[in-house]
Amino acid sequence: MSFPLRYVLVDVFGEKPFTGNQLAVVLDGAALSAREMQDIAREFNLSETTFVLGAHEGERGYPVRIFTPERELPSPVTPRSVRPG
Repeated sequence: MSFPLRYVLVDVFGEKPFTGNQLAVVLDGAALSAREMQDIAREFNLSETTFVLGAHEGERGYPVRIFTPERELPSPVTPRSVRPG
C-alpha cells in the first residue's frame, strides 16, 4: 500500500477535549482489503480503528468496519452503520 490515507484521530466518551478514549477514523476504507485494515489498525495501536466504507450517509448512517490491533470486532450486521453526532 503506497497511497495517501485520509484519517482523523478523535476522542470519544469524554466530558471535554483530551479526556476520552482516542480512536482513529479512516475516511477512505472502501478501497482497502480486510488485511490492509488489520495492518493499519495494528500500526495505529489504539483501542479501535474505524474504517468508513461509504462516501454518503445512508438511511441508517455510514457503513463502517471496526478493528482493534488484534482483530475485527464482530457485529450483528457487517458492515455496521454509524451516524455522526
